[in-house]
Amino acid sequence: MRADVGNADGDVRLDDLARTARAGDDEAFERLVRAVYARIHRWALVRIGDPDDAEDVTQAVLVRLHRSLGSWRETSRFTTWLYRVTANEASSWRRRVTRRARWIVRDPNALERGVDQLMGPSEEADRTALVELVTAFFEELPPRQREVCDLVDFQGYEPAEVAEMLGVNPNTVRANLFKARKMIRERIEKRGETA
Repeated sequence: MRADVGNADGDVRLDDLARTARAGDDEAFERLVRAVYARIHRWALVRIGDPDDAEDVTQAVLVRLHRSLGSWRETSRFTTWLYRVTANEASSWRRRVTRRARWIVRDPNALERGVDQLMGPSEEADRTALVELVTAFFEELPPRQREVCDLVDFQGYEPAEVAEMLGVNPNTVRANLFKARKMIRERIEKRGETA
């Protein structure tokens, strides 16, 4: 479940690329979009939950990036600013969709049924099943815990960076991360006891 890992060196390079793009360099802007596209999509997917909808949010963020890159003031890293843009766009999208489609109902047992079908005798099947279980339980986390868990555990950001990205206290990030990990661990242990 490893994704593009955020790191200080990569983020500093993105800062430099964003500065160049903000100065009007179209080629730098195109490189910037290619460099951040997957990251934006992942952030949107974690917040929205549906790949197609996350793609819509990603496109909206890229349009906003083009229009609003000048508002990045370098008081924080570019990725922190971009995360906030993505989070705001995802929240706006969710509010619009909720108003339009209150009738959408998810099947809460679909992921669990899929995991049951993956359980098999081989070690690879067990590993795959565990990954699927973690994914299923991850999807059931409350939104803030899911967001923090994704940024720290799957993308490799430090909790202090995540706190800045989300505009919250670092202790809030650590508490949400602790709760998310605990819930996933307990669900896996419970699942093992019933298997």
